[in-house]
Amino acid sequence: MNQPPFPAGDNKLVRRTTVDLVLDALRQQILSGQLRPGAPLRQEALAEELGVSRIPVREAIRRLEAEGLVSVHAHRGAYVCAISAADVIETFELRLQIEPWLFGEAIRAGGGTRLDAARAALEATRHADAADWGRVNWRLHETLYLPAGRDLAMTVLKQLHDRGDRYLRFQVVNLPLRQQAHAEHLQLIEYAEKGDVPAAVKALRAHIQVALEQVVDVVAGLTQHAGQ
Repeated sequence: MNQPPFPAGDNKLVRRTTVDLVLDALRQQILSGQLRPGAPLRQEALAEELGVSRIPVREAIRRLEAEGLVSVHAHRGAYVCAISAADVIETFELRLQIEPWLFGEAIRAGGGTRLDAARAALEATRHADAADWGRVNWRLHETLYLPAGRDLAMTVLKQLHDRGDRYLRFQVVNLPLRQQAHAEHLQLIEYAEKGDVPAAVKALRAHIQVALEQVVDVVAGLTQHAGQ
């Protein structure tokens, strides 16, 4: 089978399956808004578009369903999940349970050794467009938390960030909100540099809570507009 005509996403020499590549491509189309909420996922059309057979497309859709980005209905097919305030709240509430604890563990483990990488990721968020901002934002958060050495928690958190990515796109297109997020991220890095766990955890909780409230407001407005 020929290599699918889309990038693997990084320069690491990692063997990736066709399913992995299809999964990344479809996930990015959903998170970027190219595949909008409610859009059908036609396996045959997607396979032709990506230059693969229907088998990896079918498996990728199954994985996207597990991530909460796609809904599969018997006899109707697969559709991109709609955006709802309830889903936003649940996603961010789960982050509130996991992320502050993980951040504290990372600082206690000596996370300061990775803060140059965190600052580089923060700088990248200044130049990322709305479609790419979620990926760069995750790189920043991932860098802050990796020193904790909690692989399972990081896997769960990555799924939550992927779910939240499509909501954060609405946040970052607003320049004042984007500037606010940058200032909050910088504060997180500075607390980590000082090794101040209580202040870092408190600031991260506030950061996630503010993002939740902002995104819920945007989603509520979109829902109201759609119903008119």
